Amino acid sequence: MDFRRPLAALLLSLATASTAWAESPIRIGWLSSLTGALSSAAVAENQGVQFAVDEINQTGGIGGRKIELVTYDTQGDPTKAVNFAQRLAFVDKVHFVIGPVNSGESLATVPIVAKAGIPNIIIGTIDELVDPKRFPRAFRAINTNRQWITAANDYALKTLKKSKIAIIGDTSGYGTSSAKTAAELLEKAGVKPVFSTLVDPNKTDLTDELAKAKAAGADVVMPWSAATGLLARLLNARGDMGWKVSIVGHPALMAPAIRKLLNKPEYWTDAYAAGYVSMTAGADGKLPAATKSLVDRMRPKLGGAEIDFMFWWVALGYDTVHIVEHAVKKAGGTDPAAIQKALETTAELKGVYADYTWTAEDRNGFPDVGVVMNLADSFKDGTYRAPKAP
Repeated sequence: MDFRRPLAALLLSLATASTAWAESPIRIGWLSSLTGALSSAAVAENQGVQFAVDEINQTGGIGGRKIELVTYDTQGDPTKAVNFAQRLAFVDKVHFVIGPVNSGESLATVPIVAKAGIPNIIIGTIDELVDPKRFPRAFRAINTNRQWITAANDYALKTLKKSKIAIIGDTSGYGTSSAKTAAELLEKAGVKPVFSTLVDPNKTDLTDELAKAKAAGADVVMPWSAATGLLARLLNARGDMGWKVSIVGHPALMAPAIRKLLNKPEYWTDAYAAGYVSMTAGADGKLPAATKSLVDRMRPKLGGAEIDFMFWWVALGYDTVHIVEHAVKKAGGTDPAAIQKALETTAELKGVYADYTWTAEDRNGFPDVGVVMNLADSFKDGTYRAPKAP
């Protein structure tokens, strides 16, 4: 009996399978609210995701495998996000999921992606989205909400030397949670807020809340809300009252959209927002080299003019795809268990938005030193300036 033919056929089959594996695409699911009320950040981040995918594919992909991006627009709706997460996991059979962009949607989708065993790059800030035991393959790229709050608290207490804090949050789940965390962290520092309240994000006039904060003796107001309209109304109320009180808080305080909502441009002064070292120009006016390089490479795709949105969203989107690239290369493929091991042993992976480190015990990859306070009114070409020392 001649065993050579079956053996040759087997070897040919294995070689063919190996070639097919090498050529099969790496499928990345991308859950993004590209339309709807929460779309501004997602659209910017999508620019970074798409640019990174194109760059990698133009150079041959990852280990010879091109990236196939499977994008679904959640419209900021958690129900839609859940449906699309299930589709990515069980119909599209992706190797990775990036997103969703906002924490409310992520709370609904992370358990689904985790149950399917798919690595998930998290870009929501609230603490509950990562847990090495419940969600062992969920790794956060963005900073945590606590990192923003800690930076703002430290700036108010240690840099501005203020101690009479008024906290104003909105009534959303995010605003309520953030205001509570801010108060708890202040009290751990030995400072009890003199005033604290929650307001509907659609409330048209915040004069009453600010009057109460002023009457309580507040020397700094800390708003915790991502609603730019509400924050603009807060700045307007302060300005119209003629109250010279510092405002320190959420990154949305420096959103470009606020400029158009102010009664007077000067109402934006003496306001400080948590931002990023990577997106902050130095004393010489220059951006970090990695940020400048990405801005220069992407500017033609962004229309060639001055960038009129927060560039950090673009950088974060860009980095998430390169985190996938790093994990696949380190794992030697797309096996989910190997990807998990690769990421939880990653230290100081250099990105544009940040340098990332994860461990078996900690799925928060963004470093504390990556957060810095910015002048809220210093937006220029997608980036910001740090305040001068008082």
